[in-house]
Amino acid sequence: MSNLSPSKTKYRKTHKGRNRGVAKGGDAIAFGDFGLQSFDRGHLTSSQLEAARIAINRHLRRKGKMWMRVFPQKPITKKPAETRMGKGKGGVEFWVSVVKPGSVVFEIAGVSATLAREAMRLADCKLPVHCRFISREEQNQ
Repeated sequence: MSNLSPSKTKYRKTHKGRNRGVAKGGDAIAFGDFGLQSFDRGHLTSSQLEAARIAINRHLRRKGKMWMRVFPQKPITKKPAETRMGKGKGGVEFWVSVVKPGSVVFEIAGVSATLAREAMRLADCKLPVHCRFISREEQNQ
């Protein structure tokens, strides 16, 4: 299984940062007909996103088209176990995508609403944040 990570970054390690507020952009369906929108805030690791993507593709059985609207581009560092304090920041352990309430995580087009709803439910089970199923028709009203 290939873990998602950026091919190149300006800086190897980043600050922890804060995840406050609601999504400013990426909060509406842009490409597909149905989407999976986050209710909570949190970090989605590359392996969690990959597991959700595989769950969607397995359920759709190569029908329709799927978009992943978030990408893990924030490095999370960790120091080895039983290491003394100091000696700098630890090495990069994994990559995460920062998700705020309202962010659209996945989108699907070209399938029926029932098939899309079940695929998104399976993907939601793989993610640590609660999500809801949204459609383009609901969004335009």
